[in-house]
Amino acid sequence: MPDVLIIGGGIAGLLTARELSGAGASVQLLERGEPARESSWAGGGILSPLYPWRYSDAVTALARWSQQAYPGICDELREATGIDPQYLASGLLIHAPDEEAPALDWARRHGYEARIASRGEIRELEPNRADPPETMLWLPRVAQVRNPRLGKALVKDLEGRGVQIRARSPVEALVPEGTGVRVVAGGRSISADAVVVCAGAWSRKLLEPLGTAPAIRPVRGQMLLFRTRPGLIRHMVLEEDRYIIPRKDGRVLFGSTLEEAGFEKTTTGAARQELHEIAVARFPVLADHPVERHWAGLRPGSPGGVPWIDRHPEHENLFINAGHYRNGVVLGPASARLVADLVLGREPVLDPGSYGFSAERPATP
Repeated sequence: MPDVLIIGGGIAGLLTARELSGAGASVQLLERGEPARESSWAGGGILSPLYPWRYSDAVTALARWSQQAYPGICDELREATGIDPQYLASGLLIHAPDEEAPALDWARRHGYEARIASRGEIRELEPNRADPPETMLWLPRVAQVRNPRLGKALVKDLEGRGVQIRARSPVEALVPEGTGVRVVAGGRSISADAVVVCAGAWSRKLLEPLGTAPAIRPVRGQMLLFRTRPGLIRHMVLEEDRYIIPRKDGRVLFGSTLEEAGFEKTTTGAARQELHEIAVARFPVLADHPVERHWAGLRPGSPGGVPWIDRHPEHENLFINAGHYRNGVVLGPASARLVADLVLGREPVLDPGSYGFSAERPATP
């Protein structure tokens, strides 16, 4: 019997397994499909919430802790596994002309470097940007990771640590047993001292039969990947809720849609056309480069984008780390550390009160 059983093998589950294993716990992880192949693979890997000043301080606290942890995590993973997550401080330009004052105030309060870039500066930063706006917010220290590589590195790292990862093992039920729960998966009953639900958009489905469940829903996002040359686009750029992310090898991501489509993960021709038209309008040079891939993922939507990181109110050995919405990668390390603290009874790295089942959650930005 493992000390801890984790349900879900996305970034949240993998980082949680790494935290607990590093503390000496024996850990088993169950993943309904393949590890790190759902929302964790489909996103962009920006290590900042989009329009971060719009979020509550609860989200900022998780992001700030994680941003400070990521360089060390990526170095450790690269050394341990030979897989480079490609941490890159490429900086982020944001077009939000009516929100520059609150954005700068947010940056001052939380210790982020931010300033307003003029049109001339934007042209210097992004020479291939068509008709840049008068001003944009410039966050030069915002970084990114190559999230598929991060997932692969975490899986290999955990295997090296002795964590048992069981792919294609969907959980059929959480069954009350005494003051806790046991897990039924693949027709087998599994008990553990602690069970941590990190199942992303599927977390609510798992917990609903127990009576108390978080308000997590799937929100589809579609993305394009252009094959270009390195340096064509130099920095991450966010405008009107669409972002562009240049990778080290020259590939460029453009996304993402926000669609209430249930658990339907298929791509659509309409979204592909819309994303392509916007990308080429902003960066006309992209018209000369092919779209290499078009995919969709299901984000775990939550009110205000505030995740649930808590012990279940009715089952002593049941915990949750889910509901990160659009920010699973950037909030992942802090969320994993916090839920590990709760499982192990350690002093929590952040005040857990904002992430509990009883916490009030703001409206989604």
